[in-house]
Amino acid sequence: DVCSSDLIFIIGVNMSDNKSVVKPTYRYEVDNLNQSSWKINKRGGSLIHDPLLNKGTGFSEQEREELGLLGLVPPKVVSIDDQVKRIQENFNRLPGPFEKYIFLEALHDRNETLYFKVLIDNLEELTPIVYTPTVGKACEHYGHIYRRARGMYFSTRNRGHFREMMNNWAQDEIDIIVVTDGSRILGLGDLGCNGMGISIGKLALYVSCAGIYPSKTLPAVLDVGTNNEELLVDPLYLGVNHRRLTGDDYYEMVDEFVTAALDKWPDALIQFEDFTNDHAFPLLEKYRHKIVCFNDDIQGTGSVALAGVLSGLRITGEKLIDQRIVFLGAGSAAIGIANMIAAGMVEEGYTVEKARERFWFIDTKGLVTNNRGDKLADHKIPFARDEEYVKALVDVVKKVKPTILMGLSGQPGSFSKEVIEELNRHVDKPLIFALSNPTSKAECTAEQAYTWTDGNGIFSSGSPFDPVNYKGKLLSPGQGNNMYIFPGVGLGASVCKSTEVTDSMFYIAAKTLAEMVTDESLDCGNLYPKLSNIREISLKIAVAVCQVAYSEGLARLEKPENLEDFVENSMFSPYYIPYSK
Repeated sequence: DVCSSDLIFIIGVNMSDNKSVVKPTYRYEVDNLNQSSWKINKRGGSLIHDPLLNKGTGFSEQEREELGLLGLVPPKVVSIDDQVKRIQENFNRLPGPFEKYIFLEALHDRNETLYFKVLIDNLEELTPIVYTPTVGKACEHYGHIYRRARGMYFSTRNRGHFREMMNNWAQDEIDIIVVTDGSRILGLGDLGCNGMGISIGKLALYVSCAGIYPSKTLPAVLDVGTNNEELLVDPLYLGVNHRRLTGDDYYEMVDEFVTAALDKWPDALIQFEDFTNDHAFPLLEKYRHKIVCFNDDIQGTGSVALAGVLSGLRITGEKLIDQRIVFLGAGSAAIGIANMIAAGMVEEGYTVEKARERFWFIDTKGLVTNNRGDKLADHKIPFARDEEYVKALVDVVKKVKPTILMGLSGQPGSFSKEVIEELNRHVDKPLIFALSNPTSKAECTAEQAYTWTDGNGIFSSGSPFDPVNYKGKLLSPGQGNNMYIFPGVGLGASVCKSTEVTDSMFYIAAKTLAEMVTDESLDCGNLYPKLSNIREISLKIAVAVCQVAYSEGLARLEKPENLEDFVENSMFSPYYIPYSK
C-alpha cells in the first residue's frame, strides 16, 4: 500500500464521476475516499519526527500500540482542539511578534497538521506574524534564527545538477512552487538566501487560505549570490558567499531551475516572488506563455489593488475611467497595478492607449516623461508622458489633481502632510493607497491619512494598521494584502490543470474580491472583505479562475458538473486521520 513516506496509492472512488481510480493521495484526502484509516510504514521515533505525520500527544491508544509509540509520548491522549489551546497559551506568553514567529515556525517544523489548525483558526491574528510585516524581520535574521531545514536551495555551486537535486525532495507530487532569488524582499532589498522565509510564508498562506495540500508545496530559493555587504561578512549567513550573478549566467541558472522542476513535477505552478524589476519583467515575459507561472509582485499586487480601487469607487460613486492616478514608485508592483487598472478601463470602453493617459508615475528621478534626458527602463516606457518634467511629488499632485494616490516607493513618510492636504484640496474623497511593505516602509499611516483629509480620505495599506477613531467615527483601514488574490488564483489554476495563468484570471479575481466587500465594511472605510472569510474568498476566486480557464481553452481537466463543489472538495482541512500499520 505504501509508495513513499508521505504518499500512498488508494483504489477508491472519484467523487466527480464515480469511476474507480488509482490515485496518489495525501493523507488528508483519504477521508474523501471513505477510508477509515491510512496505512503507514513509519514507526516510533521516525514517525514522531516527521512533521507531515506527527500528531504529538494526539496519537490514539491503538496507534501507540500498533506503531511503536508506547513510552515515546506522554500517556494522555490529547485532542487536536486541546493541543491548540496549549499552543495558544504558550504563544500568548511571548513578548513580541518576532519571538512568536520563531515559536510558530518551530511548530511548523514538528507538526504541520497542528500548525495549520492553529493558523486557520486564528488567521487574522496570526497572518501578520507568519507573513508581513514580521516575516521581513525574520528574513533579515534568517541565518541567526535558523532551526531546521525547510524547502530547497539551488545555489551557484550546484549548477548543472538541479535535476538530480529535485530527486532529493521526498514528495512525488507538487502543485505549487514559490521561488525567490532574494533580491528584493518586501521593501528590505537584497537579502540573498535569507529570502527563503518569504517562500515559506507564501506557501503557509496557500495552505491556510486556499487549501493547497501541505505536502504538495515546495518553497525554493535560487541562491545566485548577494550584493548585501552585511550578509557577505556575516559568519552566520547561510548562502553562497559571493556577489550576484548577472547577464546570461543569471538567466541560464533560472532556466535550469525551471526546466528541472517541470521535468520532475510537470503539473506544478511556479510563482516568482520578490525578484528585482530588471529580472521580474523579463522572466515573466519569457515563461508566462510557456509554463504555468505568474509573478505575484506584478500580477497579484495589481489584482488586489484593482479590487481596492473598485471597492473605493463604490463609496465615491465614480467610474474607473474617470480616475486620475499618481504613482509614487515605478517598479514591478506599480506597473502591475497600472496594467490591471488599465485593463479595467478597457472593460469600460477605453483603448489601452487612452487608459494609460490616466496614469502619472514618479520614480527616484521624478515624473516619468519621455523628455527628461535619461534612458527609461522598458517597463516604464508605455506610461512615460509627453509633458513637462516635474521632480517633486507635491508638485505633481498640484498639477494633476489626482483622485487616487498610490504609494509603492518603500519610502516611509513620503506621503507628507503637504502632499495629502494638497490631494484633499481638489477631491472630495481621495483614495490613498500606502502599499509599501512592511509597515515601517508605508508612505503614511492610517491616522495621518484620516487626520490630514479631515476624515474624507479612503485609506488602504500593504501591511496592517489598527482602526482609527476620528471625530467619533471608527475608521477601519483595509489591507491590500496579496493573500486575498494569489492563493485563490493558484488553487484555481491548479485544480483545473490550466496550461497558463493569464492576466484575465487576475482581472476576474479582482472583480470577484471587490464584489465580496459588504456595505458595512465600506461604511467604515474598509475596501476589502474580512480576512476571517479568506477560505470562502479563495474558493470563489478559484472557481472564477477555472471558469476563465475553461472559456479560454486552457483547462486540461474535463469540466466537472458542479465546479464549485469540485473545487471545495479539493481543499485541505487540518484534522487527524487515524493511522494503522
